[in-house]
Formats: sequence, C-alpha cells, structure tokens
Amino acid sequence: MRKEKLNIALYQQDIVWEDPEVNYRKVEEAFASAVGDSPIDILVVPETFNTGFGDHMARQAEEPCGPTFEFALSMAKRYDALFVGTWTVKVGGVVYNRMYLVRPDGGFDVYDKAHTFRMSSEASQIGRGRHRVTVEWRGWRIKPAVCYDLRFPLWLRNTADWNYDILLVCANWPGSRYEAWRTLLRARAIENLSYAIGCNRVGRDSTGIDYAGCSAIVDYKGLALCELPPSLDSTNSLDRIITAELDITRLATFRSHWPFNLDFDSYNLA
Repeated sequence: MRKEKLNIALYQQDIVWEDPEVNYRKVEEAFASAVGDSPIDILVVPETFNTGFGDHMARQAEEPCGPTFEFALSMAKRYDALFVGTWTVKVGGVVYNRMYLVRPDGGFDVYDKAHTFRMSSEASQIGRGRHRVTVEWRGWRIKPAVCYDLRFPLWLRNTADWNYDILLVCANWPGSRYEAWRTLLRARAIENLSYAIGCNRVGRDSTGIDYAGCSAIVDYKGLALCELPPSLDSTNSLDRIITAELDITRLATFRSHWPFNLDFDSYNLA
C-alpha cells in the first residue's frame, strides 16, 4: 500500500578520512540529535560516507554484508526507515562503489555506480555497474544514482509510464563545480517529472579537495523544498541534517496537468 507522504532526512556529512568507526558515530549522533522520535521514512548519507572518496577506496572495500552494512541495518531498524548510502564492496575479485538501500526488516537493494569518475583513480580501481535499478519503498518508486551518474540524462531517464517517483543521488561532488551539481539535480527533476534528493558531503578530504555540499531535496518543478547553501569554508563546514516531506498526490496532480511524458523521445538504451 502506497504511503501518501514520505518524510526524508538527509545528512550533509563532513566525512572523517578513512575512519569508519568515527563516521558511524557521527551519523548516529547527527540523526539522533536532528530527528529524535520524529517519524522518518528515508535516511540518506553521502557517497562513501564511511571512509571518504579517494585513492584507497579499493583497499577499504568490505564484504557485501560487512560492518558498514551492519551499521546501516541498525539505523534502519532504529528509525523504521530505509537507510541509503554508498560504500565500496568486493565481489568476485571486483570492487564496486555500491549504493545500499537497507530496510528495517533486513532486506535490501543495491545499485553499483555505473559512471566511475575517469578524472580520478576511481575508474581504474572500481568496477562499473551495468544495470539500472528501481526500488520500491512504501509504495514509492526510487531511482538510485551515485555522483557522476548525475551528468548522464539517458541513464536516468524516466519512462512514459513513470518508472520512478524519486531520483536519489549520493555524492562526493567537489566544491569547485558546485553550480553544476545544483543545476543538474534540478534538470533531472524537471525533465523526469520526479522529486530529486541530492546528498553531498562537505569539508576537506586528505588530498586537499574541498566540498561545498549544496545538498537539496527538490520537487518535480525544480524548486527546492529544502536546500543548504554552498559551504565554502572548510574550517566551518555546514555538517548538518535537512528534512522535507514528499507528497505523492501533488506529484500525480502535476503529472496529470502537465503530461510531458507523452512526448518523451524514444531512445535505444540497451
């Protein structure tokens, strides 16, 4: 049965470099402080929230249901919510940057990042995912994506009969390109007539790269329901949680009044 409204809590995290235990504690404390006993349906953290994004991601890879999965499951159970984030896992000798969508009953779905970032070492050490994924949660359809995937509209294209209602993106998107992040997130929401959730990190990593955050929850018209401003001072980063409520009736009404989907171009996406 579909839930009329979904409550989202998104953590724009200043990730502690290659220290999973500290990052678990940060995530746990941040949600406890900001959410408390309020009803939440989806908890979202950034890409590679347990270690950060860098040259040693393959070395940091875990088994598919290793300690970070166990932490994610504990959070899902605590809040009776879907917990969403990415970390690296090793499967059959290949390391993937894998998004997990973990349910409180212990079930889960996964999406392997398809567009590994060729301008970094990620493309040489991380395997590319080959499959689009759509996940259902409380009657809503969710399209997972990871960081660089956001630049590829065909990969994220909705279908004329509404393959998804929410585009959910976890990222480590550098501050030097934060306007691209903001623009692309809105473009994907507008062109696919869907909500878009973009959870980016803040702070500075050990290589000196700064992250501006600009995490946002955007509606189907490209308007931000909640958004953090650029965090350009790495010594005082906006490490915090934002929340918003998504409404399926408003989405359906907009789609029925403006049926742009009937004129979607057809592409061979094989």
